[in-house]
Amino acid sequence: MSTNTSGVVTDFILVGFSHLPGFQGLLFALFLTIYLLTVAGNLLIVALVSVDAKLHSPMYFFLRILSALEICYTTVTVPLVLHHLRTGRRRIPRVGCALQMFFFLLFGATECCLLAAMAYDRYAAICAPLRYPLLLNRRVCLQLAAGAWTCGALVGLGHTSFIFSLTFCGPNAIPHFFCEIQPVLQLVCGDTSLNELQIILAAALIILCPFGLILVSYGKILATIVRIPSAAGRRKAFSTCSSHLLVVSLFYGTAIFIYIRPKASYDPTTDPLLSLFYAVVTPILNPVIYSLRNADVKAALKRTLRKMSSRDLGHP
Repeated sequence: MSTNTSGVVTDFILVGFSHLPGFQGLLFALFLTIYLLTVAGNLLIVALVSVDAKLHSPMYFFLRILSALEICYTTVTVPLVLHHLRTGRRRIPRVGCALQMFFFLLFGATECCLLAAMAYDRYAAICAPLRYPLLLNRRVCLQLAAGAWTCGALVGLGHTSFIFSLTFCGPNAIPHFFCEIQPVLQLVCGDTSLNELQIILAAALIILCPFGLILVSYGKILATIVRIPSAAGRRKAFSTCSSHLLVVSLFYGTAIFIYIRPKASYDPTTDPLLSLFYAVVTPILNPVIYSLRNADVKAALKRTLRKMSSRDLGHP
């Protein structure tokens, strides 16, 4: 364990998957495949929304940001995991751990707020279609996106600076594959009950407030949908929300369980697996969900492929 002259920990060891020594190569191949597919799938969404004129509505403006976020989100953790699996060296400097935590919280909290903005977009489109161009004009969309990033930055900076202002005097082994709040907090010296309560309250605020707005939006959406006279109209209205609802369920389901609870309930065996789901698996599912369940995205992909095929064949 590395400490300075005052006995304070200067670096950490990410235990990760070191308890599976016979599977390091297989895990490396699995994580690398997931990472490449995640980046490729989300880049495809970003590219389609950027180049296709029919995908320039507010919903796809937010979807492009969400896909870019997913790339950043998974890049914070997976490349370091790959390095650890490949080399077996699992040390991370204290400042490196702090930076990883900051960026992970930045992108995660930004996604929380962005999903709420996307729910508001669906509310405006279904409940107030005549006012939709006014409610979600370009200025409002930019303000919502900027607000999401600002909240994410404040959450990341606040949590990270607060946790790393505490004293770590050993041990320095983090029972996780990245610098997550709960396992890092377990390594703090002394009584951390007050710090723990502050962190839980702050996490509850940033997670439950956007989630509450999403629930309110979908409550009003549901009330509007049930008043639509035709079954076809109800199906069409609901289909515009289904992808977003699925992503919200995946993201918030694990985030609420992980962050809004005391550190004493942290389980080093099962919790990293849950974190693996929302930190690594969910980002690869989002482009799949939005591609397979969204007719506009599928149509844009077909148009793009036709254009590329025409160029290859020499057609104008």
